[in-house]
Amino acid sequence: MLDEAEAQAIAEGRHGDPFSALGPHKRGGKWVITAFVPGVARLWVLTGKVGTAAEAEAFPGIPGLFTHVLARRAAYRFRAEAVDGHVWEFEDPFRFGPVLGEMDEYLLGEGKHRRLWQVLGAHLITHEGVAGVHFAVWAPNAERVSVVGDFNVWDGRRHPMRRRGPTGVWEIFVPGLTEGETYKYEIRGPGGTLLPLKADPAGFGSEHPPRNASVVRPITGAFGDQDWMETRAAKNSVDAPISVYEVHLGSWRRAADGRMLSYTELAEELVDYALWMGFTHLELLPVSEYPFDGSWGYQPIGLFAPTIRHGTPSEFRAFVDAAHRKGLGVILDWVPGHFPTDQHGLGRFDGTPLYEHADPKEGFHQDWNTLIYNYGRVEVENYLVSNALYWLEEYHVDGLRVDAVASMLYRDYSRGEGQWVPNKDGGRENYEAIAMLQAMNTITYGECPGILTAAEESTSFPGVSRPVDQGGLGFGFKWNMGWMNDALRYMALDPVYRKYHHNQMTFGLVYAFSENFILPISHDEVVHGKGSMLAKMPGDGEQKFANLRAFYGFMWGHPGKKLLFMGQEFAQGAEWAYARSLDWHQADLPPHRGMQLLVRDLNLAYRANPALHLNDARAEGFEWIDPDDAEASVLSWLRRGGPGDPMVAVVVNLTPVERDYPLGLPASGLWEEILNTDAEIYGGGNRGNLGGVTAVEGPARGQPFSAHVRLPPLSAVWLRQVIQEEAAAV
Repeated sequence: MLDEAEAQAIAEGRHGDPFSALGPHKRGGKWVITAFVPGVARLWVLTGKVGTAAEAEAFPGIPGLFTHVLARRAAYRFRAEAVDGHVWEFEDPFRFGPVLGEMDEYLLGEGKHRRLWQVLGAHLITHEGVAGVHFAVWAPNAERVSVVGDFNVWDGRRHPMRRRGPTGVWEIFVPGLTEGETYKYEIRGPGGTLLPLKADPAGFGSEHPPRNASVVRPITGAFGDQDWMETRAAKNSVDAPISVYEVHLGSWRRAADGRMLSYTELAEELVDYALWMGFTHLELLPVSEYPFDGSWGYQPIGLFAPTIRHGTPSEFRAFVDAAHRKGLGVILDWVPGHFPTDQHGLGRFDGTPLYEHADPKEGFHQDWNTLIYNYGRVEVENYLVSNALYWLEEYHVDGLRVDAVASMLYRDYSRGEGQWVPNKDGGRENYEAIAMLQAMNTITYGECPGILTAAEESTSFPGVSRPVDQGGLGFGFKWNMGWMNDALRYMALDPVYRKYHHNQMTFGLVYAFSENFILPISHDEVVHGKGSMLAKMPGDGEQKFANLRAFYGFMWGHPGKKLLFMGQEFAQGAEWAYARSLDWHQADLPPHRGMQLLVRDLNLAYRANPALHLNDARAEGFEWIDPDDAEASVLSWLRRGGPGDPMVAVVVNLTPVERDYPLGLPASGLWEEILNTDAEIYGGGNRGNLGGVTAVEGPARGQPFSAHVRLPPLSAVWLRQVIQEEAAAV
């Protein structure tokens, strides 16, 4: 029998190595079973095929603790009788051996297990011939860790876990559990402190908020997207036409009864709409489980759990697969920049600052009241990099957009003097965060060919989209925040003042090819009192629409991939509100419908013309015709593709004055008008260049040929060169 002190530690949930005491052990030359089942009056041990029962002996003075001597070691079950007379049978979790293997243990100890989700978390398995769930969690400084749930009345004494040596990982196999079980971890921290119950850092499922327990969920469902996966590298490349529709799943569209749409419904409605609009990719605001709706997902708790708001992990996998089978890419917003302080989350997970820095000068975001990961800790870096790989591998997601990269790169981000800790060289760069991002990009691109990553990075940090082996961060793309800020400030001006701020629209070309840029008009531009895109535009109602149409024509003609947040494509009048649907009724009104059709045509023309996308990130694909016509507030430039591709001239008139504009062109002959934002179908006055324009000899604006182009007020006009063979056919 156990000595009394050890028995008391088991009964009080203080024992740090329960598997050394409970279950079958050889004691005094005999096999002795020890079991602790609180609330049980009598316990029998069942052995053999017919379940021969032998009553176990109650340990004196400790209710619920029993021992039984076996004639020989054998498999067994328990039959228990509760104090109220209820009788049931169950497997003893303490008779099962470890699940994690030596290689897993080695990689976990080194902090180099790339597929952490395969060993940590909750997994439905069959172990030693019995079905159940294997739980594993990293809590190196805990004195005791238990898994608790409805299955054990949330009693941490019933399923204390096995410590796996120096890895800091605890594990247990609980037989008989099935999908849908709710659970958390009860952790006894240093000094015996019992912590608030913790959700599983690597769990695949969660309860519906505001409840926050983890839920046992498998990830099932066969993929049918082989064709997409084999060809997606070309679709995600810097040479490809990439036009992204950014979406918050909870408010894109609601059902008639006001509920959020499921992943299954979104796989039809959202995917089909984005395809009809001509977008190439969806980008989803964070789908990792988050407790607070108002964070939009940017304060995630369950990094490995697709939010249950829309369905299960298997249903999310089916959503991505459906998008791929129809030819649409899926990018996820990924948030390693901060995590919330909710008690059930990662903060002081085992009673110590485990995932975060101990010093608030390094470990607390003053702007967001969230914690900051300790990127320099090898296990934390491994956790984050593995999480990035998880979404790409388990769901076939095509890419990750990394939020708030600037806040990670600098130790003094949004901090005053004396509020931050310099790096080892006395500087402000966060070497550890830089190394984590480089590792994430290196590993994800290496393990998942054809994916893309993009950084929301608002500073001039060098080499964000340069390969790691060339000293860069390794991202595929960078959001062009400078272009966005300059362009929106300019567009908000009354046109009479625009000539004094002309450089705000041209300055972006000074650095346009220093990174692989995405031009983002994201959710951040239509919340927190910033108003909608339409509301930002000056003038009366009609001029607001004309300004916005001209801006979109400018944006889609400008070098860089495109990103537009939902609702902006039909010029929703109100700014975005996360708790309700977009104002879809507005899309039926003529000016809004016109805007929607314009964005669709912009996408289709962008995709159809290599000159508009092939050299988005290369200077040889761009040439100014005239960047200096500030007096007229007209911008004009050329876009070039590969050899033999027709050139496209983009001309943007940002005043409410119609112009007969002498435009310089590099080649003579016919240039057809392929897009005019003033077209009647878009809600404009239908003033344009029907039949195109003909460039004749005679230099203008530094080009050898010229043509007179009709520029409607507040408009963008695109002209495509007609190659001689095409012209002859016409």
